[in-house]
Amino acid sequence: MHAFDSPYGALSLTRYPPTQNPTLQAFDAADHYLLRQLQAQPEPGPLLIINDQFGALACALAAHQPCSWGDSHLSELALTENLRINQLASGQIEMVPGDQSPPGQYQQVLLRVPKSLTLLEDQLRRLRPRLLPGAVVMAGAMIKHLPPRAGDLLARYIGPYQASLGWKKARLLSASFDPQLIPPTQPLVSHYALDGTDISLCNQPGVFSRERLDIGTRVMLPLIAEQTATATNIADLGCGNGALGIMAALHNAQAQLLFCDESYAAVASAKQNFTNALPGRTAEFRVNDGLIGITPDSLDVVLCNPPFHQQQVIGDDIALRLFQQSRSALKPGGRLLVVGNRHLGYHVKLKQYFSQVTQLAASDKFVVLLAT
Repeated sequence: MHAFDSPYGALSLTRYPPTQNPTLQAFDAADHYLLRQLQAQPEPGPLLIINDQFGALACALAAHQPCSWGDSHLSELALTENLRINQLASGQIEMVPGDQSPPGQYQQVLLRVPKSLTLLEDQLRRLRPRLLPGAVVMAGAMIKHLPPRAGDLLARYIGPYQASLGWKKARLLSASFDPQLIPPTQPLVSHYALDGTDISLCNQPGVFSRERLDIGTRVMLPLIAEQTATATNIADLGCGNGALGIMAALHNAQAQLLFCDESYAAVASAKQNFTNALPGRTAEFRVNDGLIGITPDSLDVVLCNPPFHQQQVIGDDIALRLFQQSRSALKPGGRLLVVGNRHLGYHVKLKQYFSQVTQLAASDKFVVLLAT
């Protein structure tokens, strides 16, 4: 828990999921900068917040009843937790999931620039019809994480923008809504083949490895048929576009498949890909915090290519959380098939939760491990 002395009042904020690193905070200078700039303007009209990482912006502005919109379910959970901690009514903030568009019309927009430029482009495209005349979009990021093309996208979809001076290593890009602007309309969905099949995978903006099949996934795919052939219940954990689960389904016609990810775009992509690859077959799709809420001792196999970062922060907190959740959800004798970079040392960390860990395959950078 850290104190956030915002221009709108003091808050206590925590990250979600919790982290073992006490130096990581639930806010940064870009959050401060956005709030300072907003406070310097006239009383905000209808207010939209996009990609609020841990709820710092929405909690500070709860009295203005903002709408909060983004692709990350974990960010929604962080906002909910920080509202509770600060005794703020959740009804003050309308939370809109990333697979929907904001419902209102907005005069002020605070946007945290996401890691994915394609996600940013998609969000700006969907935002534009929701802007009122004279609307201002203020995009903020730490300078080291601000992509050079972010300003170009604001100019392309919103209107002319100005870049602020740096402040505590953060920078803002403020764009004024130009109603005469005609933005691009080209599709933002990408496609590529699933190795060893004639299936084309589609990827919504912001999905992990949307331009080409991830190298780790490619190492893992040939092992899936043998490891899932007799399984009844299989989960693709952190499913992305669904490549691992779809491969399992192709080799096991009777299995029940669960696809879950914290990204709305990922689950939407996995659902579309599964439906296209296996028409008429059913599966379960969840935007979820890993396997939380899954019945304990109910899964035979979990397939996982875990993330090694949360937003811009690199670490194994998320992966360890997914390993622990898998241990709880698997039946006795159940198996977790996981791929990761060699240097992450998953072969050691998995032994905290599983009785047996075996290496099944390896490349120059990746290893595939079977934890039982």
